Amino acid sequence: MAELCSSLAFQVNRSEPQLIKPAKPTPRETKRLSDVDDQQGTRFHFPLILSYRNKENQGDPVTAIRDALSRALVYYYPVAGRLREGPNKKLMVDCNGEGVLFIEADADFTLEELGDTIRPPCPLLDELLFNVPGSDGILGCPILLVQVTRLKCGGFIFASRVNHTMFDAVGLAQFLNAVGEMAQGTHSPSIPPVWERELLDARHSPRITCTHYEYEHISNPESSFLLTKDEGSLVQRSFYFGPQEIKAIREKLPGHLSTSSRFELITACVWKCRTLSLRLNPEEIVRLSCAVNARGKHNTLCLPLGYYGNAFAIPTVVSKVGLLCENPLGYAVELVKKLKSKMSEEYMKSLADLFVIRGRPPLPMAWNVLIVSDNTRTGFGEVNFGWGKPIFAGIAKSVNLITFYVQDNSLKEEYGVVVPICLPFSCMEAFEKEFKRMTLEPVLEEINGGV
Repeated sequence: MAELCSSLAFQVNRSEPQLIKPAKPTPRETKRLSDVDDQQGTRFHFPLILSYRNKENQGDPVTAIRDALSRALVYYYPVAGRLREGPNKKLMVDCNGEGVLFIEADADFTLEELGDTIRPPCPLLDELLFNVPGSDGILGCPILLVQVTRLKCGGFIFASRVNHTMFDAVGLAQFLNAVGEMAQGTHSPSIPPVWERELLDARHSPRITCTHYEYEHISNPESSFLLTKDEGSLVQRSFYFGPQEIKAIREKLPGHLSTSSRFELITACVWKCRTLSLRLNPEEIVRLSCAVNARGKHNTLCLPLGYYGNAFAIPTVVSKVGLLCENPLGYAVELVKKLKSKMSEEYMKSLADLFVIRGRPPLPMAWNVLIVSDNTRTGFGEVNFGWGKPIFAGIAKSVNLITFYVQDNSLKEEYGVVVPICLPFSCMEAFEKEFKRMTLEPVLEEINGGV
């Protein structure tokens, strides 16, 4: 039975959800998640949207993706299982082959009509990614939900929601690229998946050797602007950082910081604008955490190619509100650089040990905390089901204290970055004002007074 729903002037007609199982029999076993996977901070689902243009004579995207998903699950068979808790609430996967949720849908609008509204926070998210009742729990629920929506123009939207304990963004992109390869006719993924979650388990003699501000309680002189305050009036808006905005920010910095990366500039700008908008006590402590990937040559962790579990940490820096708000932007940029330099093999091992020693402490839930995750280079923009690369690919919305950087491909010469921000309604106008001021032409005294 189909269900008709509407938002704005658009309508999406969905078929009943179905379970997609692996195309062939898979091992029936139990696999433990790593101590980094099952931290408290990953026990949620995050949504992703990819949009594709029409391609003549390519066939039906729903059929192609549904079949490819089933064949990819033969190799990624834990994704078709269900999470259970063992002793001490240790998460493990019951590899039972029950399958992932899949929804076929049709919409009465085109990509052109949708326009920029697909950017986070997408107002059509509930229609493009239906929350099947009872499917969004951590235990005993499908690990992945996929909805493929055909559009009137012949294009389509691929939306998914995934349990973060199974994948980080890079791991999910690896899986989706494998689905894309199979949709184009390959028999196996070009990068074979690697489980080996024990590589990010705590050491046999766990010991916390690094400072992890992200899990420390910080006492403030006044009660912090708690997450629960104004929660009923939270709003989300996106802010665009294109070449002009980046140039304006860069020109506000002193010479020794003028070569800072785009990530460093955006993060410093967002952190300062957000802190100013919250109107906190100048003596209060604010903290910034950035998700940093542990893969690659920049550290000695040496995770194998194909590892698709959570392999990131969120190193953190702290500052007094007054210092962050009253100093030139270069102060914030220097702190972002310091934060990135913390990532190392030892930091990851210390983090896994912390989760075991302290019993998976939750992340602080107060507005003086900001967590950012750069998803512009994860591989989402490369996922090709046979219709070419997506014209939009990114996380669909921010999650309270967490904001995800999303790649925007509307400019051919250089892509921009879309940053969704979630704030109480009373603070969003102030954020917009500070953002406009920060991304305009530089002020002379601000440059001369840089750190």
